[in-house]
Amino acid sequence: MYVKIAVLLTACASWPVLAAVDASQAARLGQDLTPLGAERAGNADGTIPAWTGGVTPPASYQPGMHHPDPFADDAPLYRVDKNNLAEHAARLPEGLAALLERYPDFHLRVFPTRRSAAAPQRIYEATRANAQSAELIANGNGIQGAAAGIPFPLPQNGMEAIWNHVLHYKGDQTHMINHQAVVIGGRANYIKRDRHVYYVYNREGMEQGDLNNTLLYYKYRVTAPAKLAGTSLVVQDPMDQVLTTRKAWRYSPGDRRVRRLPSLAYDSVQPDTSGLATADVVDSFNGAPDRYDWQLLGKREMLMPYNSYAVHQQGIPYDDIVLPRTLNPELLRYELHRVWVVEATLRTGFTHPYAKRRFYLDEDSWQILAVDLFDDGGQLIGLQESHPISYYEVPMFNSTLETLYHLKDGNYFVDGLDNGEPMYDFGVRLSPHDFSPQALRRGAN
Repeated sequence: MYVKIAVLLTACASWPVLAAVDASQAARLGQDLTPLGAERAGNADGTIPAWTGGVTPPASYQPGMHHPDPFADDAPLYRVDKNNLAEHAARLPEGLAALLERYPDFHLRVFPTRRSAAAPQRIYEATRANAQSAELIANGNGIQGAAAGIPFPLPQNGMEAIWNHVLHYKGDQTHMINHQAVVIGGRANYIKRDRHVYYVYNREGMEQGDLNNTLLYYKYRVTAPAKLAGTSLVVQDPMDQVLTTRKAWRYSPGDRRVRRLPSLAYDSVQPDTSGLATADVVDSFNGAPDRYDWQLLGKREMLMPYNSYAVHQQGIPYDDIVLPRTLNPELLRYELHRVWVVEATLRTGFTHPYAKRRFYLDEDSWQILAVDLFDDGGQLIGLQESHPISYYEVPMFNSTLETLYHLKDGNYFVDGLDNGEPMYDFGVRLSPHDFSPQALRRGAN
């Protein structure tokens, strides 16, 4: 059942400005609450342990490696499949239960719960400061009084909780080479992309007055297959995307021109995804929250993808991961975790394939771990999952793979396959100047 919380609010057109928490509540961070606002203690029956600061990397780990599994000696506690689904359904997202019901070979390996999420000390300190100053503005489409850390570690409503996910720490900058897979009719087609991200909100030394309504900069260049090689994209992402529209430009090697995209937000289709992924499903949810009403339903103990090191390891062939209907269940790990449940309902006057979304946010990191997707008739039509690990060298807790399953036709989309590539470089030297239309054109030459 849902845990009672102090306030249950729904976003509306005249969003009220809520007072930040007082000093006594903020003082709980790092005490009975973790520095990011989770319950430090375990649950009553001991199936969820206390948070003790994250995870210690294996002795064999060196920066630059694919991250070895610190829990490789764990044995599964039990298996969930179609045969015992009724026994476990109350702890599963509806979309995950639907996958188990549809595909008899799909199953969950449930392991001991390991609360491995951690962030740099400066993020903890910024989070505590934000707790007493952050507030929603512009009908919840922006925030003020926050920088670097989680803005609302003690959320009072659904929109605050979703902002915590959007702004949770993902590093200062990243260079990554990985693949995405479009799986249609059981056949996977792969696209390899060379990607760079420059984060503004979370940067070291960032203060509230320095943000200038900027969240991040992003670009990629397709390097395979040959027919798409050279196709490039650059995005400039504001925080308040109603006040300032997201800007995106795309370079096509066919006509050797850089063109401004009219829209790359909300329900517009992501380029190179064969129509399987909308713009706002990247990182489980991104962009302006203004088209939905957001309700915070409290916390639940749920079986979630977690500590997904097995599917992250170097050298695994992609076809061994991406099976015709689902990811390979023998490479996935599920654990029991407390998650915040946030339900988003499409507001009157707007259209989107997903008229309702139910998000499950990890209490320890604010990473969205799963999303149930419903159409305008209330029918369950999709499931998103994020399979996270701890990136020791940063440190941060973030997804290594993201999936979006279409439950009507059985097709699905995967992003983040990096098993055959060098590990991400979190120390790459970047600046905002690397993310302009001019830079896109230079990189194409």
